[in-house]
Amino acid sequence: MAGKKKENLEENFAKIEELLKALEAEDTTLEESFQYYEQGMKLLKQCNDTIDKVEKQVLKINEDGGLGELEG
Repeated sequence: MAGKKKENLEENFAKIEELLKALEAEDTTLEESFQYYEQGMKLLKQCNDTIDKVEKQVLKINEDGGLGELEG
């Protein structure tokens, strides 16, 4: 993956939306549907991994810096 820029969450979510639209299209074949599904699942995993990483960083900052928990 040398030289390849990692997409951010917003870019990945936009790609997932495009895949969903393609899946809903009437002319999408079964084979294409499986490909879109697989791509979407990979993107969702990347998003989940990114969110987990950020969450761990926030928890570390809280432990080290005493900032307390984020409240949503």
